[in-house]
Amino acid sequence: MRRLALAGCLLAVPLLLSRLVRRPDPLPALPRLMLWAWESPQDLRFVKPGDAGIAFLARTVWLHPDRAVSRPRLQPLRFNPGTRLMAVVRFESTGRGLPPAADVVREVLPALQLPGIGALQIDFDARRSERAWYAAFLRELGQAIPAGLPLTITALESWCDGDRWIADLPVADATPMLFRMGPGERVPTDFAEASCRSSIGVSTDEIPARVPRGRRVYFFHPGPWTREAYDAAVAQAWRWWR
Repeated sequence: MRRLALAGCLLAVPLLLSRLVRRPDPLPALPRLMLWAWESPQDLRFVKPGDAGIAFLARTVWLHPDRAVSRPRLQPLRFNPGTRLMAVVRFESTGRGLPPAADVVREVLPALQLPGIGALQIDFDARRSERAWYAAFLRELGQAIPAGLPLTITALESWCDGDRWIADLPVADATPMLFRMGPGERVPTDFAEASCRSSIGVSTDEIPARVPRGRRVYFFHPGPWTREAYDAAVAQAWRWWR
């Protein structure tokens, strides 16, 4: 019995060590605080360059079995010159099949036309039947974007802690979404998947009681950002960084 217990402890050591090791920052050019700016009029000129970056919805792509259709951001986005930017592309799937990956890559690339884009983030919800397609698409997209531009994704909490299908995806970072979580999902002390251990995503109207500490924080805010909401996000991020 003691030998079995010892063996179990030895098997657990690599997993524990992997969770304790801090990953080098995969996005060193971006601030540690990022504001998601979704499809609403956003005036973020109260954000000083260097204090926070903006991950803005640049494009939405609808995936149909035979084609991909996209549209650019329709709402104005204002920010100070010099603010670090990340382009976010949201995918919507009908669930009835997916188009050729090359067609979708063509719909994504216009999101990078705004000067000053420092990274690209793909926001999607992948059914199990769609995962192989997304893996192939991300590989093809990574070859099509400018060299040196980081490719990142958002991730369900379950993808990062147990259901580890994203382990081999060619992305610099996967941001666990710690709000609007599904049944059975919870906020752990850390994540099993290494690509999920550099950042977290939270919402200003659903602050978790605890999160993995010391990470880049992406804040979502329902509707247009205000100075008050931004100041509260900054204060909360600093509490998690201490």
